[in-house]
Amino acid sequence: MGDVRGGGESGEARPELAEDLAEVSDFFRALGKQIELLRERAGMTQKELGSQVGYTEAMIGSVERGKRTPQPELLDAADELLNAGGLLSIAKDDVQQAKAKARVRHPAWFRDFAGLEAEAVELHEYSSLVIPGLLQTEDHARSLYGMRQPLLSEEVIEIRVAARMARQEVLTRWPRAIFSWVIDESRPPPGGRPAVHPGPLPVPGEKSEAFSLPACYVRPVRA
Repeated sequence: MGDVRGGGESGEARPELAEDLAEVSDFFRALGKQIELLRERAGMTQKELGSQVGYTEAMIGSVERGKRTPQPELLDAADELLNAGGLLSIAKDDVQQAKAKARVRHPAWFRDFAGLEAEAVELHEYSSLVIPGLLQTEDHARSLYGMRQPLLSEEVIEIRVAARMARQEVLTRWPRAIFSWVIDESRPPPGGRPAVHPGPLPVPGEKSEAFSLPACYVRPVRA
């Protein structure tokens, strides 16, 4: 099952939800800045912190920018490593509440699947037309939403991109789930945007270089 881009606007964020969504985004950005400040005070790089908490350097960067939701295990581990004195651990309940509120960021037709995906113990997907959402970079997702018809507003695009990036937290949760994807070999499409198109995928059987995580496998199929 791949990500589907619907044609209507009925599933987009309603105006009355905009304030709540802005509050959620602001909260995650503020929490990310706190983690960044504490990390820098401790004299650690993103790579060094990530290696000790089971995250990649890119993932720590996404958390610090407020693009990726920090898991409770990360907050506890970072609190201890960075000598935060409980400043990060105490935010766990607030993070869970923000995550519940943020679920409305997904289009209505996708919310049930997003809920199942977040709780899955295994997910196996075949996609012949697009890179699956869990493998997309932020720039690639933004490019796809920017080409959607009918056009989306910049506000809705940013909400959708943030929601798609937040889905990827399932890749680092504990206990680990098993993920595998079978997709067409990546190549710049005719008339596409090479700057945001993913690079070559690993050869069949290798783990995705994008994540370097256990139990995540990408198997490209040559045309």
